[in-house]
Amino acid sequence: MRIAPWLTLVAVVCLPSFAQAADPAVLALRSTQDLYRVCTPAPSDAQAPEELALCEGFLAGAVSYHDAISDRRHLKRLICYPSTATRDQGIQAFITWASANQGNQKFMGDPAVYGAVRALAAKWPCK
Repeated sequence: MRIAPWLTLVAVVCLPSFAQAADPAVLALRSTQDLYRVCTPAPSDAQAPEELALCEGFLAGAVSYHDAISDRRHLKRLICYPSTATRDQGIQAFITWASANQGNQKFMGDPAVYGAVRALAAKWPCK
């Protein structure tokens, strides 16, 4: 039995899903609205796992960067989350904030990192 025809068949069947997953426009984060979209994919969305991973990674990266630069002497903290806060709580805080701000074109049109910081600072403000 030759394996080449089977590999060709598998490639042809899987190619559409590979092509969709490789589409950078689908996972682009140009705005807070884009971040909200990837954080709330429809259950039927074929790229839901990739979108949720991007959401989690983006928010974790934003918080890590915030923590790194705000630990310096002259930069104040914007987000003061408790040590018990989880990534899932942070994601939910962003989704709740973005959902409540869908009508605010400025906020939702701003860069994704602005929305992430606004959402997390609203949930865990610094005193």
